[in-house]
Amino acid sequence: MIARIAKALNKQDGDKGFTLIELLVVIIIIGILSAIAIPIFLNQRKKAVDSAAQADVKTISEQIATYYVDGTDAITGVDTTDGTYTLEGGDATMTDEQRLVGPSSLKPEQLTSIAVEGTQADDFSVTITYTGGDHATVTYDAKTGISTTDPA
Repeated sequence: MIARIAKALNKQDGDKGFTLIELLVVIIIIGILSAIAIPIFLNQRKKAVDSAAQADVKTISEQIATYYVDGTDAITGVDTTDGTYTLEGGDATMTDEQRLVGPSSLKPEQLTSIAVEGTQADDFSVTITYTGGDHATVTYDAKTGISTTDPA
């Protein structure tokens, strides 16, 4: 009995490793899965950048609307130094805390420009131009809400 087990174990010693065909099949399967997964992943990154831009424009617009309800002078722009949004212009008595909108969701290299137009809480717009997403700009208009523009 022990001799039979020993003989069976000795036969298996010669069959170690994978054949070339088995390795090629595995590589082909990995290639097919990668071809499916990579485009999906890249598309999700673009959607994330678009969502970040929409969140940023909404946050900035809420801060500007709040200021216009309380303030008297127009906001002339938004500064993006140090990865934060800070309102420019406005009443000279505004403190740094009132000017600070918050951190940017977009990376500095993705943000192209920010424009603010209008001087009243019910009639102003904020436009963010950015790269890396499916859209080129996101605009918040106090009358119509958020809209996007595709690249030309």
